[in-house]
Amino acid sequence: SDIGSQRDRVVTQEEWLQKWEMGNIGFHKEQGHPLLQKHLDVLLNGRSGLRVFFPLCGKAVEMKWLADMGHSVVGVEVSEQALQEFFAEHNLPYCEEPVPEISGAKKFQSTSGNISLYCCSIYDLSSSIVGKFDGVWDRGALVAVNPRDRQRYVSLMITLMEKNSSYLLVTVSYDPNKHKGPPFYVPESEIKGLFG
Repeated sequence: SDIGSQRDRVVTQEEWLQKWEMGNIGFHKEQGHPLLQKHLDVLLNGRSGLRVFFPLCGKAVEMKWLADMGHSVVGVEVSEQALQEFFAEHNLPYCEEPVPEISGAKKFQSTSGNISLYCCSIYDLSSSIVGKFDGVWDRGALVAVNPRDRQRYVSLMITLMEKNSSYLLVTVSYDPNKHKGPPFYVPESEIKGLFG
């Protein structure tokens, strides 16, 4: 799987925070992602009241959409600004509390209790902190993770999944020598190798 010049590319946490501060968030979809709407039945698989995980969630509108359907949503994001904007843009009251197990981390929880968003590095999370999930909506996480961290990321995700969970993954296909990423190019062969 040739990912070209992207193999060694590293985007720092500071660069991601700067994208949010500058409003350089072309990856955010105001109307929600059409592929989630199209494949929602695959994620839910006829089940209700699921726990759904949004890795590197930003301020994804789908979190509110799924919570309104009766599911419990958990997200993680390094940008506190993104999480505050999510609650503000949906007029959702929330409370903020520290996460004792993770130094400097915060949890933003909707007053209704069905949306919990963690402000920290995804690699600080574990199932002992956030539990396990029935579904994962990975719309922009695997393609945003630095290529050298993919195995670490997928290994973590696997530990967060319940036995019968569904994992919806969106990737992008292009010539990795013509764009430095993110989003990074993740060939299908690599996805199969990572997730088995």
